[in-house]
Amino acid sequence: MAWKRRLYLSLALARLYFALTPSYIHPDEHFQGPEVVAGEHFGWKVTKTWEFTAENPIRSYVPLLAVYAMPMTLLQWIANGNPSPAMLFYAVRLLFYFFSMVYEDWALLELGSATMPNGGLLLTASSWVTWSIQTRSFSNSVETVVLLWSLVFLKRIVEAKAPSIRNCILLAIFTVFGTFNRITFPAFLILPGLSLLKHFFTYPSSLFAFTIPALALSAAFIALDTHLYTQRPISSLSLPDLIITPLNNIAYNSQTENLAQHGLHPFYTHILINLPQLLGPAMIPLALLILNLNGDGKNKEEDEEEEEKEYDSQDSRRGKGGVNKGSIWTYIPLQSATSGVMILSMIKHQEARFLIPAVPLLLSSISLPRVGVWRRRWMGAWAVFNVIFGVLMGVYHQGGVVPAQLFIASESNVGRVVWWKTYKPPTWLLGSKGREVETVDLMGGSVMKVFKEVEVIERMGCGGGRGLLVIPGSARGVEALADQGRIEKVWEYRKHLNLDDMDFGDDGVVDTIRRVVGKRGIVVYEVVRPGCGRIHGEKKVVGSNEEKEL
Repeated sequence: MAWKRRLYLSLALARLYFALTPSYIHPDEHFQGPEVVAGEHFGWKVTKTWEFTAENPIRSYVPLLAVYAMPMTLLQWIANGNPSPAMLFYAVRLLFYFFSMVYEDWALLELGSATMPNGGLLLTASSWVTWSIQTRSFSNSVETVVLLWSLVFLKRIVEAKAPSIRNCILLAIFTVFGTFNRITFPAFLILPGLSLLKHFFTYPSSLFAFTIPALALSAAFIALDTHLYTQRPISSLSLPDLIITPLNNIAYNSQTENLAQHGLHPFYTHILINLPQLLGPAMIPLALLILNLNGDGKNKEEDEEEEEKEYDSQDSRRGKGGVNKGSIWTYIPLQSATSGVMILSMIKHQEARFLIPAVPLLLSSISLPRVGVWRRRWMGAWAVFNVIFGVLMGVYHQGGVVPAQLFIASESNVGRVVWWKTYKPPTWLLGSKGREVETVDLMGGSVMKVFKEVEVIERMGCGGGRGLLVIPGSARGVEALADQGRIEKVWEYRKHLNLDDMDFGDDGVVDTIRRVVGKRGIVVYEVVRPGCGRIHGEKKVVGSNEEKEL
């Protein structure tokens, strides 16, 4: 038992390391969270996506303010009203680390599915998803924690032999919050929620204790969203004015032509592609669990040490162990994961991160192979899988975008910054300097667009500020600009992989990997304009063991 606790603490440190690495998993970790709140809170120039600017907005402000406003206010007070973007960035990461480390793991323990002896908590703590996604500012990360605690309250309600008023109120609050945070949230509650019907029928007071707070809180969320979007006083709002973001979200996602703009996928994408990416070797015991749903459900490991068996039996008496994992109809975490995966598979747009809430539920449901040799082999494969994906996604994936933006925020007299072949740059990381900087995102456009932007900067007067070009080191086509002396490297960060630049069709597999991996990194160039001078300092390589002048 002692070694498992030490392992858990070691994994907690690994989780902290990955929480503080600046890799960039998906634009939504910025543009559906801190980007929006930082603009509202500090008055910074930020980029609001269509989800917030459409005629019928589909994202609620209230969960964002609930998550981000308090830490931003605290940092504003600590920094005397002017916190640096880097301070805010790492504070947000530490906040989500805290959510994951404390509330996620605590909820798993409360569900009785992740006590130390049976390994569920260790599997969740050793997953690359926990390291590299759950510690990021995704709405999916918030959804995971809110879902787990909703299941805790649901479990307490259905196990109660009397009206469970307090837990019904708490479940109502978490259900409303989760639904306004992500419209996918109710999908994970449908199957386990069926067990509430019997309790509500037996104890009508519990039904009222759930329904009345849910309706009242929903009305409050709608009123606050309408006020924030329309900037009209709440007292002057009428029914036609109300903005109900969950309904707008459902209406938008029910149209195939809307989903086609984000990508359409076959119904099996979640099960055959996305889940294996998230779970890796855990798909094997998960498949065995599904095939044995009608088994005895005991899943006792024959080679457990004697003291661990004793600990299991003691935990079972305390209600935190010995969980019957054999039936989907009685095991709440497995019910929830199955419900979510099944319903989300009916939606034509499917991304792996939509299944993040299912990961801890499934990992706490499976049992490791019983035979010692196969268990050791499986654990080895599990470790290798998570280290590879943890390093790839948690360290290198678009890992230079955030450091590059923080570098730009620290520079003086920057006027125009052109980004090419990177994820969308989070403008909130420019802080108060964002109003002085014009950000041009060329995304994956042709190299001719880069040349045109360089020409625009060259024609700018000296009073227009410095012009910068940010591109991956693996990008091709700008070599001529450097050879002609029109751009000059001023900064580089090596821990950056541009996986969206894989061009196997033209270059072949080996040459593509050699280029993307061998020339990994992100580079900031300054457009040279004779007579204007430059105000940058030494040119540096960042992300290696030492900094050196180029």
